[in-house]
Amino acid sequence: MPQFRRTARVRRAVTAAALALGVAAAVPVPARAAGSAGPPAGPPDFAPIRSATVHPGVVLVTDGKGCTANFVFTDAAGRYYLGQAAHCASRGEPDNFNGCVDPVLPLGTEVRVAGADVTGVLAYSSWNTMQRVAESDHVTCRANDFALVRLPADAVRVLNPSVPWFGGPVGLSSGSESTGDFAYAYGNAPIRQGIGLLAPKRGVIVERSDDDWTYLVYFLTPVIPGDSGSGVLDESGRALGVASSLIFVPHPASNGVVNLAKALAYAQQHSGIQGLRLVPGTEAFTD
Repeated sequence: MPQFRRTARVRRAVTAAALALGVAAAVPVPARAAGSAGPPAGPPDFAPIRSATVHPGVVLVTDGKGCTANFVFTDAAGRYYLGQAAHCASRGEPDNFNGCVDPVLPLGTEVRVAGADVTGVLAYSSWNTMQRVAESDHVTCRANDFALVRLPADAVRVLNPSVPWFGGPVGLSSGSESTGDFAYAYGNAPIRQGIGLLAPKRGVIVERSDDDWTYLVYFLTPVIPGDSGSGVLDESGRALGVASSLIFVPHPASNGVVNLAKALAYAQQHSGIQGLRLVPGTEAFTD
């Protein structure tokens, strides 16, 4: 089990030297111009990507704590949700957290979307849920770090499910990615003071751990406080995971990324939200 700290809380078979070169060369480029060519506009239900103020990568403020939203989800009733890390709605200590015992805020807690006139409510938390169902698996208790913020119905007018900079997700990852695969994330920590070039992150998976609950990923610019909950895409643009922790052992300065396929399956089983599923982005994925 890796040691970690809450952060608010190349390809396969390449040599170590080539891997390091591949990551170091992945320097972010300026954001695409507003008039650049792109895919057709998304479904009319969603705001155009360039005017949307609610989307993956926005800062979610829960009880005064800012974290980054990962992906958009929906249910059988047509309601929409933003994903975040469950620890963003906790009151536990920042070291070696345990979702089965750490104190948590109740469902229904208000969550504000920074930069938008939108306030949602905490509708699902893996931590609340694991405590409610008396989860006994030690690995699951420490690795399952996923929550959902239900948005008000009128938020769809300012909502777009695309990940800034990279586009996608094109679907849900199967959770079978391996060491050496690339990964992409978009973090929006307030302490970066709005420096846009530091938000997109390119990295590589260095290990799978915790019974496949966790990917350890080295990003060119690591996930830092405020980035917690960021969505991570695989090299095909599928939703791979949720940035959750900063790792000290065995890979210092790597980030722990929750396997979204497993976290979402747990939510589908225990949340009571019927038809819960990921919403694909309206913009094509570009690495």
